[in-house]
Amino acid sequence: MDVSILEPGEIAYSGQMKILVIEDDREAAEYLEKALAEAGHTAHVARDGETGFALADSGDYDVMVIDRMLPRRDGLSVIAGLRSRGNTTPVLILSALGEVDDRVTGLRAGGDDYLTKPYAFSELLARIEVLNRRTASREAETVYRIGDLELDRLSHTVRRGVLDITLQPREFRLLEYLMRHAGQVVTRTMLLENVWDYHFDPQTNVIDVHISRLRSKIEKGFSSPILHTVRGAGYMLKAG
Repeated sequence: MDVSILEPGEIAYSGQMKILVIEDDREAAEYLEKALAEAGHTAHVARDGETGFALADSGDYDVMVIDRMLPRRDGLSVIAGLRSRGNTTPVLILSALGEVDDRVTGLRAGGDDYLTKPYAFSELLARIEVLNRRTASREAETVYRIGDLELDRLSHTVRRGVLDITLQPREFRLLEYLMRHAGQVVTRTMLLENVWDYHFDPQTNVIDVHISRLRSKIEKGFSSPILHTVRGAGYMLKAG
């Protein structure tokens, strides 16, 4: 296992994160899962690229830690595939390949940071905390704008062009989540977990009903659609 063993309990960390670890080395994966849990975070582990891609595409993670060399689908292919689907979750690449060209290739494939094996857990944790803070700072914005659609979290108002739009609380929360993930495919699972706080599928059409109502309110009277259905995948808020 290419990890320098440190005791994560000796260092104080704050801010719980939900982290996806895609690592085929069983010992390294189990160590990371345990160490991240001891640091106060939740880690989900996948042991191959295909499984990891499916988890990343259907889950809502704060940060992903992806090994470059994976069975079934290599790490760079996983990252590139996710980016092509609009997934903007920050990615820390792990690799034994540490030359400059290797790091450049990883970053150009869509990685946000690159850590060479062997590594110290304290450094890995610091790096994913930095990646998470960058995302959190973007989410701390109080006003979101997508094209001519604007949502103000503080005043709890929505406007498209010069038209004020009245939304019910759940519709507002749905639109806010979609706007925070603008340009990204948002799956039904992501909506159930983050808008309805369901961690199971209630087998109802609740999402379809709310999406239909929201679409009617933000698109009625406008020539250009902004809330798109991505067949077989979910929904995407995108101007133009």
